[in-house]
Amino acid sequence: MKKENPKVFVVTCPVCQSVLWIDPEAEDIVKSEKAEKKKGSLDDLLAKEKKRKTAFAHKFEATAAMEKEKKKKAQEKFQEAFSKMDSES
Repeated sequence: MKKENPKVFVVTCPVCQSVLWIDPEAEDIVKSEKAEKKKGSLDDLLAKEKKRKTAFAHKFEATAAMEKEKKKKAQEKFQEAFSKMDSES
């Protein structure tokens, strides 16, 4: 920030964390700095991928179990309707 102009203010971007020094009188950006990008380690990346894969497997198993249960209920209703039809005949 310039010392001769105390009206210059600092703004930090909430998305990318870049910093801008703005002079409102001149309506100009005095200075800008890009934020450092965080570099994750390979271990962190592998841990995240393992967690995502495990979550996907759990969701898949739950969906398969729900489908199996729906099929079982549909089969029971079909058998019930079939037995009613036989008893009415």
